[in-house]
Amino acid sequence: MTVAAQDLAAEFPPRVLREYALLADGERGVLVGPRGDFAWMCAPGWDSDAVFSTLIGGRGLYAITPAENRFVWGGYYEDGSLIWHDRWVTTTAIIECREALALPADPDTAVVLRRVLAVKGAAHVRIVLDPRAEFGRKGMVDLQRHDGIWTARSGPLNLRWSGGAKCRRMKGGALVADLVLAEGDHHDLVLEVSPRAWTDRPTEPGSAWEATEASWARTVPKMGETLGVRDSRHAYAVLRGLTSAGGGMVAAATMSLPERIGAGRNYDYRYAWIRDQCYAGQAVAVSQPHPLLDDAVTFISERILADGPQLKPAYRTDGGPVPDERRLENLSGYPGGAVTVGNWVNHQFQLDALGEILLLFAAAARHDHLEGGHWGAVEAAVGAIQARWHEPDAGIWEIDNQHWAHSRLICVAGLRAMAAQTSASQAAGWSGLADTILADTASNCMHESGRWQRSPGDQRVDVALLLASIRGGVPSDDPRSRATLAAVESELVRDGYVYRFRQDERPLEDAEGAFLLCGFIMALGTHQQGRLTEAIAWFERTRASCGPPGLLTEEFDVRQRQLRGNVPQAFVHALLLESAARLADSRETL
Repeated sequence: MTVAAQDLAAEFPPRVLREYALLADGERGVLVGPRGDFAWMCAPGWDSDAVFSTLIGGRGLYAITPAENRFVWGGYYEDGSLIWHDRWVTTTAIIECREALALPADPDTAVVLRRVLAVKGAAHVRIVLDPRAEFGRKGMVDLQRHDGIWTARSGPLNLRWSGGAKCRRMKGGALVADLVLAEGDHHDLVLEVSPRAWTDRPTEPGSAWEATEASWARTVPKMGETLGVRDSRHAYAVLRGLTSAGGGMVAAATMSLPERIGAGRNYDYRYAWIRDQCYAGQAVAVSQPHPLLDDAVTFISERILADGPQLKPAYRTDGGPVPDERRLENLSGYPGGAVTVGNWVNHQFQLDALGEILLLFAAAARHDHLEGGHWGAVEAAVGAIQARWHEPDAGIWEIDNQHWAHSRLICVAGLRAMAAQTSASQAAGWSGLADTILADTASNCMHESGRWQRSPGDQRVDVALLLASIRGGVPSDDPRSRATLAAVESELVRDGYVYRFRQDERPLEDAEGAFLLCGFIMALGTHQQGRLTEAIAWFERTRASCGPPGLLTEEFDVRQRQLRGNVPQAFVHALLLESAARLADSRETL
């Protein structure tokens, strides 16, 4: 019986986000669902059109699933890597599928490794390959098989697939096969996707697996000096997987996953945010100058030198501009959301990014990793602050333009941190600018209770204001710092989770999800105040907000205990890593 391609895709509907694992090689990423389905992959690069897109209503699909309908799912990453094992227990067998994007990565060619293993009993799995470029619009054409290797085209992409020699082509173009393995056996499948024509030999799975294992072993440090070593290493691996060869780190691997069901907040995060990358660089620098620090400094230096005061909040990973936001009306989207490509952030000014740049450079300088050529970028960032600190900006939460206190106080912190790394004459000027900005902010952003408020016209408290003391803009023992922390604890916490700010008179959880970034900020803020037991409690509560793959999104729906927004969110993993490093010594003093 023939089966249409649309019917095959319908067998793999979207799942809750906690059930997806990530494969990534720095140039692109894959989301793998619990039925062994590739629900999302853009190729050749992060912000290219998707070739597998069932996650948001497209038809592209690549799945390896137990043939027996009755099974339970689990999985795990090999330590310090993004090599994932799907694991299924059926009534007769235990089956695993080991999978990864091959390393070292080629920016133009994705190499997907999948190895089916019969762990116990005979493994019987069903394989479906139905790549569809341009978000599902282009099926496979020119499909051919030579010496057991399939080749085809899908839109602008060339495809090559080994290991599926016995597949049959179904109506609609998909390749489908049944694979049976005896206990202890394994079978390799290798999918290659590229805009280039094939002139080389197909990738050999054994050597590709060895190279990928070795690359991860070299890339991810032991992180033995952190709290929760396994999760710290995993956070570093996620950040590494999201970072391209040119140093740019995407904010998330996905697009259009709603932060709030039906609220219209469906964003494309497949770009490199300046702030997020600075967070990652600062996080890995807490203990040692790990390679992701140098990646961040390189990418950020190039952007600020090129654009100066006109620095954009985000760029493509190759340094190019983020495209304008637009809707894709032909896709149904993830349930509760619409499909949006591009991001309106390309028209915003975010002052705090300039302060974060200086904090990143100061962290690099403390490790003697700020080279002579980078000092021009330092001066460019200072010059941009001098030119624009009076202006309203969109702020950390990217909303309306105001004179946000957080943006200004982060610039104060950055200027002070960098002043400590330069000559006395230059330091005096930078410290003087910091004093001027601080005095101006204190004159119009102080709440009558003695804490910081969001802006001159907005008296609410905001978790981001805690970063003023955490980053050194104002002392931790300053009464304003302590009063702000107390207000956050009183007004923005529910059930051990932290919200950004109070949206309106509704209960916090009715307006939006808890922000996982804010939970780690609370861990850092209470730790800075010497409240070590509380700091560890915030850390543990927040890092547990994930599914089996250990991936964190931007928001957490406290009531339903579900992840919301794009996955994985890079800056959340960055703050997890930083908290783990800063809190590590606390255990000895409890």
